[in-house]
Amino acid sequence: MERGKLKKKHKGIYSGGGHREGREKNINMAQPEKHYKVFFLAVIAWLVAICVAEIPSCHPRHKAAVVKMDEASLTVNNELDAEMVVSWLSDHCYQCVYQPLGVVPAGPGPGLPSSVDFTVGTQHGITLQLNSSLELCTVHYHFWEHGNYSLWVKNLNDSSVVNCSMITDTETVNSYLPIMVAFLLFTGLAILSAIGATVMGLDAVKNLMFRLGNSMETERLINSVNGHRHHPPGPATPSRRLRSLDTFRGLSLVIMVFVNYGGGRYWFFRHESWNGLTVADLVFPWFVFIMGTSISLSVSSALRCGLSRFSLFTKAVWRSVQLFLIGLLIINPNYCQGPLSWDSLRIPGVLQRLAFSYLVVVSLDLCVAWNSLDNLPVDAWWYSAREFLLYWPAWLCVVVLETVWLCLTFLLPVPDCPSGYLGPGGIGDMGQYPNCTGGAAGYVDRWLLGENHIYQTPSSRVIYKSHLPFDPEGVLGSINSVLMAFLGLQAGKILLHYKDQHSSIMARFLIWSLVLGIISAVLTKCSLNEGFIPINKNLWSLSYVTTLACFALLLLVLIYYTVDVKRWWSGAPFYYPGMNSILVYVGHEVLEEYFPFRWRMADSQSHAEHLTQNLLATSCWVLISFLLHRKNIFWKI
Repeated sequence: MERGKLKKKHKGIYSGGGHREGREKNINMAQPEKHYKVFFLAVIAWLVAICVAEIPSCHPRHKAAVVKMDEASLTVNNELDAEMVVSWLSDHCYQCVYQPLGVVPAGPGPGLPSSVDFTVGTQHGITLQLNSSLELCTVHYHFWEHGNYSLWVKNLNDSSVVNCSMITDTETVNSYLPIMVAFLLFTGLAILSAIGATVMGLDAVKNLMFRLGNSMETERLINSVNGHRHHPPGPATPSRRLRSLDTFRGLSLVIMVFVNYGGGRYWFFRHESWNGLTVADLVFPWFVFIMGTSISLSVSSALRCGLSRFSLFTKAVWRSVQLFLIGLLIINPNYCQGPLSWDSLRIPGVLQRLAFSYLVVVSLDLCVAWNSLDNLPVDAWWYSAREFLLYWPAWLCVVVLETVWLCLTFLLPVPDCPSGYLGPGGIGDMGQYPNCTGGAAGYVDRWLLGENHIYQTPSSRVIYKSHLPFDPEGVLGSINSVLMAFLGLQAGKILLHYKDQHSSIMARFLIWSLVLGIISAVLTKCSLNEGFIPINKNLWSLSYVTTLACFALLLLVLIYYTVDVKRWWSGAPFYYPGMNSILVYVGHEVLEEYFPFRWRMADSQSHAEHLTQNLLATSCWVLISFLLHRKNIFWKI
């Protein structure tokens, strides 16, 4: 009998998953400044995207079966005389039960296999388990996108020993090639830009430019190519706006926009299914962190200018209300289609969490901030640790908040769930707690807000098969976002107390980073799933906050040193979206489905085309923020 006569088609497994997290207007008009560099970068970004889209190896030459992005075709050939059940388990699924993939009938005769085609995921490694009356074999394999594979199951040398062997039938696709090409091209662009800025800064080039044209216009051109305005001599201080803070904020925002637009549909640009970190999990906490740093500097500046604490508090309340309401509008999909429906209105969200964290941290800072830091007693016993000890009441409040989080997380009784459960539910933990997604965090949200008012498709739904709604911006996690913002506030206190002392500032950043890193190591036991409190973005676990704050301080040291201390880098192009962060974030959410941020693709199953679209969309927002910066237009709430 021919092999094709017994062939069946089954759609099987997909090993990846992720989810998307997805007024007062102050307009200051001043003389616009010409910045040719960012426009040049935008043009080059467009060319890079075109190059990435044209990579021929992103489309397989042979397709034996129709498969989608991040999928491969697997043919299981059974030469045994018994029916065989095929099950699968993703490497990314911790303590999960095997999931059924399909059934392969017994072979029609000696040496004649029966064959069934399946579709398997390629994002993570997979373990296949083959069972008849007993377990026949297990095969671990990491499939490649659009590949065609055959798994042969037969008796070895006519004995009872079963042999399972995997064979690659056709050439596979390197799905990571587009992003590698994009990375190399952008790296080359950055190197060329740095070389160009260095050449333009040479005295001989300056003299030549002055001789060729108007001296003032030429000076502005040179400053534009170097990516910054003219600064008066002397080191940067907190009294002058630190470009490194806006650059840090802009870097976080640009990555956030890129991953929200899809990140080329790569799994590491999506949020982690449960425990662990991806690139997408880094940026929101960093944004919260730098918000706390900015709070410290802005409150200190306002108090020095004589503003009352009550007026600052009322402004903070009003700003938080605006952020919360804007957040409600943009995360509910019918904001442009008439009145919002309360029946399905999602309440938590990114801007809502920012609003809450901002209000709490501003309130704490207004309670403990000093009007002036110039007359502190140098001989006091606490002076060497003044950036910490002077604000001990605020730290005490944060410790109380964290105690509340720990007690609710580990002691709150949750129906049909063990105390302190931090798992994803579904098929995790061997399927014992399918309705316990998020433990106390999920239970509090469902009880307080209602199931219809939280996120309906959490990242755990694909790999862990969880079915309960769970919101990654929920109530309990907001407590830890306050901690993240407060650690950023602490970084701002260091900038204030050690202004002009760059070595002291960076040393303290590194010490805090080390301390937070040690705390993370203890909480996680340096493991992904076996720690006391694993790193988990969905829960905003304590270890997640300490780990991301550790990374944020390290990154801030690097940016502060290169931008504000040595001035090797102007912060461009990230500086510009960092100056208009609310506008860029709200705009990218509202206009996501419109051209030029999205268009109909020729091949929607191509990483290269998705990457092209997402890179161009993100570059558009960088260019928009640059043009607004030229006009001195900033949307502030």
